[in-house]
Amino acid sequence: MITVTEATAPAENLKRLSDEGVSIWLDDLSRKRITSGNLAELIETRHVVGVTTNPSIFQAAIGSGEGYEEQLADLATRGVTVDEAVRMMTTADVRAAADILRPVYEATGGRDGRVSIEVDPRLAHRTAATIAEAKQLAWLVDRPNVMIKIPATKAGLPAITEVIGRGISVNVTLIFSLERYREVMDAYLAGLEKAQAAGIDLATIHSVASFFVSRVDSEIDKRLTKTGTDEALALKGRAALANARLAYEAYEEVFGAARWAALAPQGAHKQRPLWASTGVKDPAYKDTLYVDELVAPGTVNTMPEATLNATADHGDIHGDAVSGGYDRARADLAAVERLGISYDEVVKQLEDEGVSKFETAWEDLLEAVATSLRGKGVEGE
Repeated sequence: MITVTEATAPAENLKRLSDEGVSIWLDDLSRKRITSGNLAELIETRHVVGVTTNPSIFQAAIGSGEGYEEQLADLATRGVTVDEAVRMMTTADVRAAADILRPVYEATGGRDGRVSIEVDPRLAHRTAATIAEAKQLAWLVDRPNVMIKIPATKAGLPAITEVIGRGISVNVTLIFSLERYREVMDAYLAGLEKAQAAGIDLATIHSVASFFVSRVDSEIDKRLTKTGTDEALALKGRAALANARLAYEAYEEVFGAARWAALAPQGAHKQRPLWASTGVKDPAYKDTLYVDELVAPGTVNTMPEATLNATADHGDIHGDAVSGGYDRARADLAAVERLGISYDEVVKQLEDEGVSKFETAWEDLLEAVATSLRGKGVEGE
């Protein structure tokens, strides 16, 4: 966690990024970040206008126990189940963060000031259970600026439509493929149409679509390295940016078409692309690569703290780096395919791994909380 001195350092690069139409969201949350005033400081000095969470983030935060001792003791005294304890702690953090971000929410008309919380990752392939969980989470947090995260699995698509149709704002997560991204946008528009038919004010519904970036390079680069030719090695570090740029092209197409034109006059909001997994995994690449090269109006970039600090310190924000780069992006992905690396195989693998990693993190979190409850004299269930 950064110090107050670091947080108050000049952040002209972050201001420039915001001025280009990119909303900066922090990809992290913990009780300590809330109670120490750090989150409020980042909002004040680092142009942070939103927060995203996921099972791995909560596993790291709550698994450490720091800042959760009193609530854990209360939960143990009540004899709650482990699942209930985890939900009470995670929703408390999201509710508190939402309150801190409420002025941003009000100032931006609901566009930003958002805090995301994910449905139980073990429900990723169960549509009805995902819908029920999303409704429950919205009720538990009970803040207008919460966004419920739903994974972009096949089972998640109809859940997105149903939840949006009920007037609940959604952050669609774990998007890797261009085909699935188009299905996500279709699910969102279907949800808006459903909400309109139900008489819900479309202006109250917001959504982002979290398109994952660095993991694409991690997997494709590994395969390019194994291929080992000069052509293959020259393509390293280009697939993820190409994939994201073509996603933005798809976004422009969908929200420039007739179906959207019929909803826009009713106060509907575009589902903004959100660049996720923007921390660079390969130390050979500049640590702000997935920020500098994905600047585009109407997007969100959710950054881990290290990437936020790096961008503030030495980011190279040079205007729109996405629009107009579509032909080059298509050429890069086609070149990867010609080398025998299957795009469809890679993105399917990444989706499966993404769901699995979040399930594992959630199970680890449940086990850590169970141990804490037992340590306080309660047999967690």
